[in-house]
Amino acid sequence: MSLILLGIFLALLLCGAPVAVSLGLSSAIVIVSNNLPVSVLAQRALNALDSSPLLAVPLFILAANLLNAMGVTTHLFDLVRLLLGRIRGAVAQVSVLVSLIFSGISGAALADIGALGAVQIKQMKAQGYREDFAAGLTIAAATIGPIFPPSIPIIIYASVANVSAVKLLVAGIIPALLLTVLLMVQVAIMARVKGLPRDTVRPTAKAVVSKFVISFPALMAPVLLIGGLLSGYFGPTEVAGVTVAYACLIGVFIYRTLTLSKMVACLRETVEATANILFIVSAAALFAWVLTLDRVPMIASQLLLGLTDDPFLLLLLVNILLLVVGMVLESIAAILIIAPIIAPALTMAGVDPLQLGIVFVLNLMIGLLTPPVGMSLFMVSIVTKIPVPVVIRGVLPFLAPLLLALIVVSAVPAISTWLPNYLLK
Repeated sequence: MSLILLGIFLALLLCGAPVAVSLGLSSAIVIVSNNLPVSVLAQRALNALDSSPLLAVPLFILAANLLNAMGVTTHLFDLVRLLLGRIRGAVAQVSVLVSLIFSGISGAALADIGALGAVQIKQMKAQGYREDFAAGLTIAAATIGPIFPPSIPIIIYASVANVSAVKLLVAGIIPALLLTVLLMVQVAIMARVKGLPRDTVRPTAKAVVSKFVISFPALMAPVLLIGGLLSGYFGPTEVAGVTVAYACLIGVFIYRTLTLSKMVACLRETVEATANILFIVSAAALFAWVLTLDRVPMIASQLLLGLTDDPFLLLLLVNILLLVVGMVLESIAAILIIAPIIAPALTMAGVDPLQLGIVFVLNLMIGLLTPPVGMSLFMVSIVTKIPVPVVIRGVLPFLAPLLLALIVVSAVPAISTWLPNYLLK
């Protein structure tokens, strides 16, 4: 049954069907052909959406849309640019740091690219950077977003793998900072080797203070979010709701740029994005249920544990698998299909569930940079009108720091586990 399911799924993908349609239709065909009740289709699809953590997904998307509609991204970019001064490659370094700051709001790589991509690439090209370098760095920096809280992929992984969503979100803080540092080191090396241009903006104390005052309400959004998680008073869903309320307040009463028409547009974008994500969630849950009927998770667990019982070697095998899967499958669908299959086996082998969650998501975010289904590549191409082959050429040098971060996080469990275990005992 599983072989038929996978065969139909791959055939639909090759025919150009969307991932969600391929998952749902292949599952429906197998269910009907095996004389299972048709009502199972609706029941399993709806059960997958009956999850409290998933309520955070549309709220985080809405918060990011609202803050982006206020022009917050431009203020943040200008502030960090003034602070870094005129070091060589400064605008490129600014792109990385702004991605880290905005990741504390958006929770998704594609949201970061949509909000920041055009601004980042325009600023770098204005300073004389090659467009392939600008596009590549923008995509690589966007991988920070789904690792640093809030993170939509981490919330979905937590709901699938039965891990504490709060602990897993906090577990992403240090890996995200590590990723930021490695990307900045890569930029510094390339700045020296390739002679990247210096910033033409001359910072003054008055300009820095003025821009900091303007940006301060936006800077407080990630602080509010992370503080709420660490305090224990809020879960992911409550924090997401508070962040939306905060974005509305500062947009209406402080920035005064959040008009009714902009709010309606933000709500429309949020509904569209949420519908896409939850369609994949429900279809993938149905697909995973059919695999479970055929005992695929148990067989996979026995196979993995039969190869080795060393946690690091198992993680290495999973890394290779996920890097390949990330090339051809959308990240949320991959989480929903593969996590229930391999997570139990690795947990039994001694891999910490928090470390596994971060390694899992980081792998799939790297997959967003790799063809043929690298969504970030196409997103940047759409936003900036840069041809996809040029974008691919630009992103290749930045795979090195991303893969190095993946190796370090896989080899050192404490990078993912120390902070949540220390703060959330």
